[in-house]
Amino acid sequence: MIRFTASAATALLLAGCASFSTDGGFDRVSGLTRERTGQAPAWQRSAQDSDDAGARVDALLGQPLTAETAVEVAFLNNRGLQANLQSLGIAESELVRAGRLANPVFSFGRMREGSGVVEIERSVMFNVLGLITMPIARQVEQGRFEQAQLQAASEAVAVAAEARLAFYGAVAAQELVKYLQQVKEAADTSNELARRMVQAGNFNKLAQMREQAFYADATSELARAQHQAVAARERLARALGLWGRQLDFQLPKRLPDLPKAPLEPKNAEQAAMGKRLDVLAARRGAESTARSLGLTRTTGFINVLELGYANKSVSGEPRANGWELELELPLFDFGSTRRARAEATYMQALHRAAEVAVNARSEVRESYSAYRTAYDLARHYRDEVIPLRKRISEENLLRYNGMLIGVFELLADSREQVRGVTAYVQALRDFWMADTHLHTALTGRSPGAGAAAGATPEAAAPAAAAH
Repeated sequence: MIRFTASAATALLLAGCASFSTDGGFDRVSGLTRERTGQAPAWQRSAQDSDDAGARVDALLGQPLTAETAVEVAFLNNRGLQANLQSLGIAESELVRAGRLANPVFSFGRMREGSGVVEIERSVMFNVLGLITMPIARQVEQGRFEQAQLQAASEAVAVAAEARLAFYGAVAAQELVKYLQQVKEAADTSNELARRMVQAGNFNKLAQMREQAFYADATSELARAQHQAVAARERLARALGLWGRQLDFQLPKRLPDLPKAPLEPKNAEQAAMGKRLDVLAARRGAESTARSLGLTRTTGFINVLELGYANKSVSGEPRANGWELELELPLFDFGSTRRARAEATYMQALHRAAEVAVNARSEVRESYSAYRTAYDLARHYRDEVIPLRKRISEENLLRYNGMLIGVFELLADSREQVRGVTAYVQALRDFWMADTHLHTALTGRSPGAGAAAGATPEAAAPAAAAH
């Protein structure tokens, strides 16, 4: 009874130490995300939090969006992000549960004999093995909780990248519509002029049909561009979680200017290994699986061990007190299947972590190549193509004033100048998207890494089930 009382007191003490944290593990997620995006997400855990977030979103949408404010709106308003943050609560509940002893089992039996004698049996059983392995089990769940924090931060970084990409796409699509409208207006003017000149008899039919064909192409291009602008705006609305009256948000008239010089990251691959959240999560998953393997080896032979207090009373006789022990006998399974599964799961986690690391290095190299190519191409359009088109236009205007070329040549040159500007807008859009991809590759995660890194905790769960 003394030993039983001591064990019960120890269990109660440990159970009392296992409690939920005030922040739910979100402070670390916030810090990891801010370090990589410059902003921190908002975890809405109450009605007041939701109201405050809604008020802030309304204030941000009251002025034209920027890339930074788009990210802030997404952090406040994206429901998918809020759903992902709930995984912290799930992981923390498992961590707290691992630090608490399983509830005792009470059994009661009553039997009545034909002679009127009543026999009553009572027992209270405690999971002693769970108490013994509690420190190891808590370490396992602590690793999984830390991995859940990394995964939540990784999802937040992905939401920020999605918001930036959608923002640049929407602004560029809106800007392209404006320039293609100018092309269509020029084509409309030349087509109408050619039609009238044919009617007057001083313009050939073939040249008029060419102008009409260009007008038809310009009309179809404008229609496609207008749809692309709507689609890009809707992608941005989805990334920011906007609906209803929030859809009246304003965008800037043009994309940000090209930076004066491109980024030159040093030791980019090595830096990505230390900062990429999918790599850190994969490593944490392998460590958690290793701890699960150690726990399985500890409990592999003795799987169920329960000890408790029992008494028995028969009517008319003194009550009998004692204790009861339940032990699973390893007659058919000595724990080898659990150990084999745990070892295979651990090797799987190691290979997954190595795969994530290899893919991360490759993505950094590819992203930087795309970034430099996009920067050089946008600079080429800005410094070479656009000034050249402008000089050609000025020269053609002088030739037109000197009656050396006709109005159709002047209109055709105007169309070509606008097309050069639209090509620069597309190149500038590609640069800012490549810039977003590069920063994500250096700090965030690859699109397919979530399956590999995220599978580790669930795959490792059976290995720890023995406790």
